[in-house]
Amino acid sequence: MKIALVGQPNCGKSTIFNHIASYKAVTSNFPGTTVSFTESKVSIYGDLCICVDLPGTYSLVSRDLAEITARNYLISEEVDAIVNVVDASILERGLELTIQLLELKKPLILCLNMIDEARRKGIFIDKEKLSEILGIPVVETVAVKGEGMNELFREIRRTYKEKLVGKVPQYGPTIEKAIKQLTEEIKLNGIREPYVSKRFLALRILEEDPYFLKKFPVDGLIKLKEKISETIKKESGQRPPLAISSERHAMSLNIFEDVAEVKTPKPDFRDRLDDVLMHPIWGYVFLLLIMYGFFQIVFKFGGYLEGPLIDVFNNLINQLKSSYGSQTLLTKLVEGVIQGFSGGIAIVLPYLVPFLLGLSLLEDLGYLPRIAYLTDAFMHKIGLHGKSVIPFILGYGCNVPAVMATRILETKRERIISATLSVLVPCSARSTIIFGLIAFYVGPTAALGIYVLNIFVIAVAGRIMSKLMPEEAPGLMLEVPAYRLPSLKVLLLKTWFRLREFIYVAWPILIVGSMVLSLIEYAHWDILINNLLYPLTYVLSLPKQVGVTLIFGILRKELSLIMLMQALGTPHLNQVLTHLQMMTFTIFVVFYIPCAATIGVLWKEIGRKWTLFSIGFTTGLALVLALLVKYIWILAASL
Repeated sequence: MKIALVGQPNCGKSTIFNHIASYKAVTSNFPGTTVSFTESKVSIYGDLCICVDLPGTYSLVSRDLAEITARNYLISEEVDAIVNVVDASILERGLELTIQLLELKKPLILCLNMIDEARRKGIFIDKEKLSEILGIPVVETVAVKGEGMNELFREIRRTYKEKLVGKVPQYGPTIEKAIKQLTEEIKLNGIREPYVSKRFLALRILEEDPYFLKKFPVDGLIKLKEKISETIKKESGQRPPLAISSERHAMSLNIFEDVAEVKTPKPDFRDRLDDVLMHPIWGYVFLLLIMYGFFQIVFKFGGYLEGPLIDVFNNLINQLKSSYGSQTLLTKLVEGVIQGFSGGIAIVLPYLVPFLLGLSLLEDLGYLPRIAYLTDAFMHKIGLHGKSVIPFILGYGCNVPAVMATRILETKRERIISATLSVLVPCSARSTIIFGLIAFYVGPTAALGIYVLNIFVIAVAGRIMSKLMPEEAPGLMLEVPAYRLPSLKVLLLKTWFRLREFIYVAWPILIVGSMVLSLIEYAHWDILINNLLYPLTYVLSLPKQVGVTLIFGILRKELSLIMLMQALGTPHLNQVLTHLQMMTFTIFVVFYIPCAATIGVLWKEIGRKWTLFSIGFTTGLALVLALLVKYIWILAASL
C-alpha cells in the first residue's frame, strides 16, 4: 500500500508523517520548507506500507516547482490512498484542494488537523456531515500532540481496503458540458494517462495546465479547447481557468457553510502578539533583541563547556605522549583520533546543540515567517523576491537544504541568485567556528559582528547580481501561520534529526580527517601543502601551518577549526594566534569555497556553469573581506 500525504503548506503533513514513519522529516511552522518528497516504509496494523510526504501545494494546477513535484507524483505513481491534510482553522481554503483531489478518483481521506486551533477561533465542524457531502472518511487530529492518530491509521487502512474514492464534484452546466466534449475528444484520440481519469485530463487541459498542453499537443484537442474557451468566456465573462477556479472556490465556501458553525472566538495573547512583533518600528527592535539573545544563549552555553572539555582531552594527549613518545606513528594516529573525537565533544556539540534547538524553537513557534515579512522590503532592495528569505533562513541550519529550497522560487534568475547567496549564509558548521573561536576568545559582540557583516555582504552581492541579471521582483505572497507552542518531544526530535547528520556523517569525517592530518604531519607532507598555500596565508598574515587546514575545510567546515588546533599543536589557540589572526581566519573560512556536499547540490540545482561561478565568487569574496578586516583592524589599532 502506498500512502501519499497531500496538503497546503504548513498544514501539519510532515508532523503526521513523523507519527506514521518515525522522525524522518523536518517539520516546521514555516510555509514552503518541504521542497522534495520524503518516503519511508512503515507498518500500519500489520500491513506493510510506503508513506510519502509530498511538498505543500495549494492546487494541482501550479507553476511552482515544489508544487509541481506533488502534482506530478500523484498523476504518475500508483498511489493507493491519499491523506488530504487540511488546517481545520482555515477549512474553507483547504477544501479547494480537496475538491481537486476528489477529481483524481483515488481512495481519499480528509484529515482535519489543528482542530484545537479551529475551536479556539470559534469554528466547530460537523465531521459526519462533511464526510457525507464528500463521500470520504473525515478524521480530526492535533498532530503535534498525537491526538487522533490511531483513528487516522484505522481510516487509512479502511479507505484502502474499501477503495473509498469519494464523490466527484459537479460544476455548473457550462463547465460540465465543456468537460464532456473534451472527454469525448480525448477518447477519440486515444489519449490516456495511466493513473488518472479522462475527466481529470479534460479539466487540466481546460484549465490550460502547461504540463498537459505540452504533453498532448494534438491539433484536434487544442482547437476544440480554444473553441470551448471562447464559448465559456462569452457565457461567464471569464476564461476557463478563472471560471473553474471561481466555481471551485464557491463550492468550498458552500460546503464550509453547510458543515461549520462559527461562534465567538476565544482570543488569547497570541492574537495581540503581532501588534508588537510585526510593528513597523518595534518589530525590528524585537527582531534584533531576539537574535542578540539567541546568540548570547548559544555562546554562554557553549563557552561554559568548551574550555574545561578541551583541558580534559589535552591532558589525555599529554599522558599519551609521555607514555609512548611524541613522534611515533602509533602516537600520532591515536592523537589524531583523540583530537577528532574531542573536536566534536568539546567544540562542535556545545555550540551546535543549543543553536539547532533554538532554531527549531523559532521555527515551530511561527516566528520565522514573520522574519520573512519584516525582511521583505530588504529583499526587494537587493532585487529579490521576498520569498527568497526562506532559503537564507534555512541556510543558518545547513546550506544544502537552503540551496534545495530555491526550487520554491518562480524564475531561474531568482533561483541562481538565491542559491549563490545562500551559500554565503553561515551554516551551523561555520557558526561552530564563529562561536568556538571568535566568541570564545575575542568576545560574543565580535561574533555577532560577523553575522551583521555577513548580512551586509549578502545585500551588496545580491544588489550587484540583480543589476547584472535585471528583472522585476514580484511581491511576497507567504502565509503567516498562527503562533504555536511546540511540544518538548517535537523540539528534541527535530534537534536530534538535524544533529544526527553531524554525529553520523560529519563526526567520523572529523576523526578520519584528524588521523589523515596526523599521517601527513608524520610524513612531513604538510610542509609541501603549506608551502603551496603560503602566498595565501602570508597575505592574510596567518601562520604557515594554517594552509593545510583550509584544504580540510572544503570537506566539512568544522574541520577547519579542529585541524587548526592540531596543525598549531595546541587547543589553546590564544597562545599562538592574535585576535586579528583569529578574525581574519574566521572571515575567510565563513565566506570561502562551499563544502563538498553544498557544491554537489549546487551542481544539481543551478548547473555546472553557475556552480563554478559560485566557487570562484565566494573564494574571491572571502579573500577581499579577510584583507579588508585585517587592514581596518590594523588602522583602528594605530589610531
